Amino acid sequence: MKYGSLAALALLAGAALAPAANAAGGHVHIERQTWSFGGFTGQFDTAQLQRGFQIYKDVCSACHGLKRVRFRNLVEPGGPEFPEEAVKALAHEWPNKIVDGPNDEGKMFEREPKLFDPMIGAFKNDNEARAAQNGALPPDLSLIAKARNVEYTGTWWAHPFSMLRDIATGYQEGGADYLYALLTGYHEAPADVKLSDGMSYNAAFPGHQIAMPAPLAKDNFVKYQDGTGSLDQNARDVSAFLAWAADPSLNARKSLGWLVLLYLVVTTGLLYVGKKRIWASIPH
Repeated sequence: MKYGSLAALALLAGAALAPAANAAGGHVHIERQTWSFGGFTGQFDTAQLQRGFQIYKDVCSACHGLKRVRFRNLVEPGGPEFPEEAVKALAHEWPNKIVDGPNDEGKMFEREPKLFDPMIGAFKNDNEARAAQNGALPPDLSLIAKARNVEYTGTWWAHPFSMLRDIATGYQEGGADYLYALLTGYHEAPADVKLSDGMSYNAAFPGHQIAMPAPLAKDNFVKYQDGTGSLDQNARDVSAFLAWAADPSLNARKSLGWLVLLYLVVTTGLLYVGKKRIWASIPH
């Protein structure tokens, strides 16, 4: 048999085995959501970021920190844009204190956070976190929307077209899609799945067994100040907030990108006109 035939058979075998691998849990298909910050022109929704921060503060901050996000970032344009005085009060009441020092006596001490301090988690170190969570380490959520993404689960021959579509649409919301699917993916385990001790079943998590209990549920969600709220809305809002935490300059970056493109178009036109005028009187 020739090498070309062998290669063709290998590709066909791979295509045939891909659905079987997906069905066995090797890859999890995650639906894409619609986000205000998606695409080339998308921007964060300030009201959604404010609601998302409420979910983080009331639910997630009990275990997870945001060490790369500082309180002052909550005031800056492009983010939740809370009033500065409200953020100062928030930092003053934040339950997790900042370890500072040494003082005049050479000792470390704890103090209340200020605007320039990060939003640290409840645990002082990883060992303390693992001891409190039955050996599981709650990750810092600052960059979680960049650290997680969705996996392609289609056929091998359609993968290049999927990549081209992502490039054409400026798709960068994979982390938010994954977080939303994870938060809404807690279900009762199927009859043929045996969960390990202390694990929960999650349809979006690779392997479907996750150490984190469901932080939100249909009958256990955060109500907003206007009295509304649901599992779906909570999950969507906190996913958008964590997407902002991982990329707080998105609004400014996209606005600047369009200005740069406009500058390049105008510059190209001026260079073309200049070239035509310079060479118009020169025989060639």
